[in-house]
Amino acid sequence: MRPLDGFTIGVTAARRAEELGALLERRGAQVMHAPALRIVPLPDDTELLAVTRALIGHAPDVVVATTAIGFRGWIEAAEGWGLGEALLDRLTGVELLARGPKVRGAIRAAGLTEKWSPASESMAEVLDRLLAEGVSGRRVAVQLHGEPLPGFVEALRAGGAEVIGIPVYRWMPPEDLGPVDRLLDAVIGGGLDAVTFTSAPAAASLLRRAGERGIREEVLAALRQGVLAVCVGPVTALPLEAEEVPTLQPERFRLGPLVQLLCRELPGRARPLPVAGRQLEIRGHAVVVDGALRPVPPAGMALLRALARRPGWVVSRAELLRVLPGSGRDEHAVETAMARLRVALGAPKLIQTVVKRGYRLSLDPHTDTDKYGAA
Repeated sequence: MRPLDGFTIGVTAARRAEELGALLERRGAQVMHAPALRIVPLPDDTELLAVTRALIGHAPDVVVATTAIGFRGWIEAAEGWGLGEALLDRLTGVELLARGPKVRGAIRAAGLTEKWSPASESMAEVLDRLLAEGVSGRRVAVQLHGEPLPGFVEALRAGGAEVIGIPVYRWMPPEDLGPVDRLLDAVIGGGLDAVTFTSAPAAASLLRRAGERGIREEVLAALRQGVLAVCVGPVTALPLEAEEVPTLQPERFRLGPLVQLLCRELPGRARPLPVAGRQLEIRGHAVVVDGALRPVPPAGMALLRALARRPGWVVSRAELLRVLPGSGRDEHAVETAMARLRVALGAPKLIQTVVKRGYRLSLDPHTDTDKYGAA
């Protein structure tokens, strides 16, 4: 058993999506890829060219570098425009701040030296340092995360700084919206156990697309209740938390710790049930019976979840029919789906037929049913 066996996880990343997907699949997850954004190639970005020329012509006092890929791309784009040497000369004479170790590495690879980098890798700590030093009358150039950094730029301007945004890469909606729409449908339909976010623009873009389709409230409701929203860090989580969506974030803002967090959280949400002398654990699209993973079709999972909401209690065929996808009004569909569910579980005695009443999970005697009644 791998920690993510039986779970389905959405990946919204535009870059490093393959790396994240591979990490999740290696631990057993089924992955739904749906890049919520695409990145405009840097050499084609006329806005970045204009800002680069302006900074070379009028030096800033401080430059805040926020991402390694963005900083490297900026230098490479400047070299392509014939401005590389002039930009490096200008950056040599300014106070250069690096948000974290990856950005610090990119700065040093360019032959530059950062003045300071926060141990927390937090933009909040960078902001605190700048405000403590005093920014009134100073020119501060800030590398943007594809969108203005919420609160960061405003706080600097409130402190009297002139802030120049460096749009080192610009996020745009994906050219093919099909994967995003399928992910949104899966969020609403219960086909996902978690969705991962590695940038704030991706989270904002996903919600924007949900609004365009008229399903924003349904998506938010699902993310607030059943579908886990996991963000690589607090900045990424801001668009979701602004909509009162609870998020989880690893202590270190990296893909590896994000995957480790999922490996702890998702299995922890699948509570074991003592049924007919066996241990039954319901996961996203599969069931674990005595430590063995048993794939179950969607109809069977719907029935099993309905039975597990009150384990040991009888659930009528009429009630089970209501949760069965696409079943219409024929209760015979419940019997057919139940038969297939028992085969999939490999242990028919886990579910008991109560004549003329319905079905129940064969919860072991002397089990405290209140403990399991909140599924």
